[in-house]
Amino acid sequence: MAKGDGKSDKTDKPDKSGKGAKSEKTDKRIDKVLRLATNRIETIESSTTVAERLANAAKSSELLSAVWSLPPAQRLMFHHGVHIDDVAGDSTPGFPGGRDDAERFITLSSSEIARYQRLLYANGVKGSRRRLLIVLQGMDASGKGGIVRHVFRQGDPMGIHYHGFGKPTDEETRHGFLWRVERELPKNGWIAVFDRSHYEDIVMPHVYGTYPEAEWRGRYDLVNEFERSLAADGCAILKIFLVVSQEEQKRHFLGRLNDPTKYWKFDMSDLDARERWDDYMGAWQEVFEKTSTQTAPWYLVPADNRWYSRAVVSELLRTTLKNMNMTWPGLDPDVDPDEVRRLLG
Repeated sequence: MAKGDGKSDKTDKPDKSGKGAKSEKTDKRIDKVLRLATNRIETIESSTTVAERLANAAKSSELLSAVWSLPPAQRLMFHHGVHIDDVAGDSTPGFPGGRDDAERFITLSSSEIARYQRLLYANGVKGSRRRLLIVLQGMDASGKGGIVRHVFRQGDPMGIHYHGFGKPTDEETRHGFLWRVERELPKNGWIAVFDRSHYEDIVMPHVYGTYPEAEWRGRYDLVNEFERSLAADGCAILKIFLVVSQEEQKRHFLGRLNDPTKYWKFDMSDLDARERWDDYMGAWQEVFEKTSTQTAPWYLVPADNRWYSRAVVSELLRTTLKNMNMTWPGLDPDVDPDEVRRLLG
């Protein structure tokens, strides 16, 4: 989040309906941009060449990005001097529309994410080391699981690896703290999504004092070197912290208690973490300051409005894949298409 973004404008705080303070002019602009993106997407499959398909896909992605008044990659990236307490969970910076607009955007964006995901996977099959790691962090009930379901709604399970990290097992504690993380990293051409991550192994001992301070503080350098090595080896990294307010978390906790189908989501330890809210925020603030780097920056995403946080993650993911500048692999040198056609009759 750029400096000064703690100050909200008329698009930053939507009303209870999720529509925000939109004008008729804004409504028409968003509708026009999304219609243009839809039309461009429809031309992709009918394109006659690979170059034309890729150009139309890139143009459709640019049109989708035009919905934002300022790209989330700029507006929400952590910068030193920004404090997590300055990020309002109910704000919607950079997005001038409301819930319905966001849902239309996510539907279109997810179709293009699926396209780029297939392109990434195809390149991985042919030996490319390009891959993507997405780290999702946030307090309980910040919407991490919902983001995965919505953003990847049109994705191919072949090529997406999801893993949720909990308390380390006895086996995991016998190894270095990165051991269990390294086992879940994306394969070539794959996208891995971490619901919680190696950062828990810094934040938890920071808050609860379960390890000597010198030990968990030493992990900052290890994590930075770990991520630098991944990036140098072709793995892009998206680190996202979902900023939810205490009031919104309370609403979700009560909702779980009122719905028998959601009882399984609630644990008394959630209340303990809530009581230590300020300690957690202080620990995460230090994480951002120590580990938001040029190769693996943190993005602080307001998450009270789930439609907004899902739209942000969709935008960040799609543009990250697009910026890999991949092309579709050609036939192997030993494949003669005319001969194959003859053999197939």
